[in-house]
Amino acid sequence: MKQEKALVVFSGGQDSTTCLFWAKKEFKEVEAVTFNYGQRHVAELDCAKEIADDLHVPHHVLDMSLLNQLAPSALTRNDEAITQEEGKLPSTFVPGRNLLFLSFAGVLAKQIGAKHIVTGVCETDFSGYPDCRDVFVKSLNVSLNLSMDEQFVIHTPLMWINKAQTWEMADRLDALHYIRENTLTCYNGVKGDGCGECPACELRQRGLRDYLESEKGGLE
Repeated sequence: MKQEKALVVFSGGQDSTTCLFWAKKEFKEVEAVTFNYGQRHVAELDCAKEIADDLHVPHHVLDMSLLNQLAPSALTRNDEAITQEEGKLPSTFVPGRNLLFLSFAGVLAKQIGAKHIVTGVCETDFSGYPDCRDVFVKSLNVSLNLSMDEQFVIHTPLMWINKAQTWEMADRLDALHYIRENTLTCYNGVKGDGCGECPACELRQRGLRDYLESEKGGLE
């Protein structure tokens, strides 16, 4: 992999930025792709661009606004409340999002000569999203290869680790402070440590606290 090229599906959040640092370590060339799908906060797009520029990574932005029309959710509509009811998917779930993102990433990867696609989906802290599961990613990997007669490999560095372990990975990549200060995970559009109240912030902060309180915390 050290001599090959990778495309990172990149939102500017904690997980995808950790994956971007991971890819820069693992591959000779790295590019990033961000999708504009009418997400709740346009600041996410600005954040992704700033990080890509800062890390000197070529950055593509693809228009996926049709997803907003097809699959309205609290992640794409400001007038929908962010809720999580027991036994149900969160209101932030956007049906088909990762299916479309990874499919379009595959098309772009073919155009830029990248055989590797990196995404930050995770089955450990995945809020029940079905399109973050390992079985889905493996299935789509096969479909992408068959559809374009290519040999793409979809990498999911975070698939089997929790948020505390994701922070540990960031620390081992000498990127913990950068990711903490410059990424946007918050559903309310607050950069860095976020609003501290939405489900995304609670998950992120709990993971950070657990890591910093662990024996491994503070590797830097």
